[in-house]
Amino acid sequence: MTSSGLTRCQLHHQFMARALELAIMAQDSDEIPVGAVVAQNEKIIGEGFNCSIGNHDASGHAEILALRAAGKNIENYRLDKCSLYVTMEPCIMCAGAILHARIKHLIFATHDLKFGAAGSQLNLLQSRFLNHRCSITAGIMQRECQELIQQFFKQKRHQ
Repeated sequence: MTSSGLTRCQLHHQFMARALELAIMAQDSDEIPVGAVVAQNEKIIGEGFNCSIGNHDASGHAEILALRAAGKNIENYRLDKCSLYVTMEPCIMCAGAILHARIKHLIFATHDLKFGAAGSQLNLLQSRFLNHRCSITAGIMQRECQELIQQFFKQKRHQ
């Protein structure tokens, strides 16, 4: 049990459910539906969703925006006591930001078989060549998040 009385699994689902809500907001903006939240001490301190297209910004990924918001919130770019929840496995760019922020634990829903840098294509977050490693939990709310991504791209192919 956590200090809030929730089990770790319940807490993971609560934060991933919020990330999924953010992913739906991205989809509503015609962005790839990915959402992310940063949690510290069982509280969300940063969140974001993909906005690369609308902002004309290649770095406008959900993870990057959530990390930026969390850093501003606690006035420190080092987020070493934080967990990051994201609806899809981070890419190389986001994995680099996760490492620089010193995120303690990454929790993601579905694998990214093309660009995933947390186990699918490579595992940058646990590389023995780097001075920080991040623990990883995959598969929380996988079905829901995977369906959202698949439906989005299916719709795009039909347009």
